[in-house]
Amino acid sequence: MTELLTAAQMRAIEQAAIESGEVTGLELMERAGQGVVEAIFEEWPELDTSGKRAVVLCGPGNNGGDGFVVARLLKVRGWEVEVFLYGDPAKLPPDARVNYERWLELGVVAPYHDEGEGAFWLDPSIYRQNSIMVDAFFGTGLTRPMESFNAFGWVTQLSEWKLSEQHRAGGYPSPRVVSVDIASGVCADSGTRLCSKAPPRDLEEIAADLTVSFHRAKLGHFLERGPELCGKVVVKDIGLKGSSRPRVGAKPPPMGAVGGCPAVPPGDIVQLAAPFFVGKRSGHKFSHGHALILTGGAGKTGAARLSARGALRIGAGLVTLGVPPSAQQEVACQITALMLQRVADAEALAEVLKDTRLNALCLGPGMGLDRARDLVPAALAAKRATVLDADALSTFGDAPEELFAMLNETCVLTPHGGEFARLFPDIADKLKAPATKGPAYSKVDATREAAARAGCVVLFKGADTVIAARDGRCSVNSAHYERAAPWLATAGSGDVLAGFITGLLARGFSPMQAAESAAWLHVDCALEFGPGLIAEDLPEQIPAVFRKLGL
Repeated sequence: MTELLTAAQMRAIEQAAIESGEVTGLELMERAGQGVVEAIFEEWPELDTSGKRAVVLCGPGNNGGDGFVVARLLKVRGWEVEVFLYGDPAKLPPDARVNYERWLELGVVAPYHDEGEGAFWLDPSIYRQNSIMVDAFFGTGLTRPMESFNAFGWVTQLSEWKLSEQHRAGGYPSPRVVSVDIASGVCADSGTRLCSKAPPRDLEEIAADLTVSFHRAKLGHFLERGPELCGKVVVKDIGLKGSSRPRVGAKPPPMGAVGGCPAVPPGDIVQLAAPFFVGKRSGHKFSHGHALILTGGAGKTGAARLSARGALRIGAGLVTLGVPPSAQQEVACQITALMLQRVADAEALAEVLKDTRLNALCLGPGMGLDRARDLVPAALAAKRATVLDADALSTFGDAPEELFAMLNETCVLTPHGGEFARLFPDIADKLKAPATKGPAYSKVDATREAAARAGCVVLFKGADTVIAARDGRCSVNSAHYERAAPWLATAGSGDVLAGFITGLLARGFSPMQAAESAAWLHVDCALEFGPGLIAEDLPEQIPAVFRKLGL
């Protein structure tokens, strides 16, 4: 898995490396600037030809210092570079001040103003082909709304220019925007746009084509609006490899054992989700688990059948659909490899669960609120690994504490945003509140808090799916960048995900591993199929995905 860092963790890693004597802050800034320039030409090698122009917009902190390094390195390559500074050069941090002075040996620094006399203004007639704009205003350390810096003039100008008749008539290609570390204004921990209580105007957002970060990606690159505003994210090594964090689930090393950086418990680590999959090597169907998935009544069985197909395809040895009498004929006409068991009510479910070979349950998809309210207590009383989705969650929206009292650590809850808000209204309110200062409360924070309250794994769905265990272990399953799969937004997609998790639980995966692996495979199946996907297609991609994984 790939670690994702908060701004504070990144600062701690850098500071530990500096204090150990392994590197200086000035050397880290130089490496960061070099990394940005390398990334620019790796992404757009055609830019390094004639007519090269760049605008570098530097802020008042170390992100601005990185910008001065970028400007100097571009100038040395023969680029025409304009540099603007927002803030007082006398107040720059020491390392940024050194690079400010180094730049002054090559060019000038103009003060940044977005209005009045001397305002910075983009002249579209000179920014034709091979132009870049470097956003080095504010990086991961931003804690205040950018409106308070009044630093949006260039964004407004750029947006207006792209829409202008002069731009279209002149055939000028839009300049590439490159952000240093993270698009300015985005909270590095939450991916939210730091703003005042009033919603920000669209023209006041820095949307990068390329973001270059350092050492490790940050949470904000994958959460909320981070992917939208950061464009493509490239992570460059700046020589801190010895300062990585311990792996999720690993025993933390002693304090100071990791590259001089204090060790952190697994609950403080967030990683990108990845499959823990192990293929079938031997055994028989019962050795790979038997999943029971409960359906709704007549005309309401499709969601559960999608879940069951997903559980079977992902490797559960057997999958049985628990069906009320009204739907028995309907389901019997639709299934082949799946099995059918009549489950009329809670008493009948308790009887069925006397078969201890049924080791994983799924309740919720298409069940109906009344049937879910009746069956969930009986299912949880059996103490089997259990996935609760859809109606099994919504039916307790008026009494979430009643549900939490029945849960155990083998359960997985899979809410979407609406279901999450019904079960955890106070947490959802914190998450929806305007992010007026950083680090802002994030989806990671919310999911961890929910998992601790529920006492089990919570998978909070979305393009930025977050999975957390009650002990704080956490991962992000990102369907962004090269893994973007917008066609997953289709009816029944979540039902298949619930089935994937159930099938992996049946196979003996821990709840956290089952949720992480299922979420990752869910996206990979969507990518395997491509646009035009409907939910029925997802389980059928599993064989191809497994082959690519070498299973």
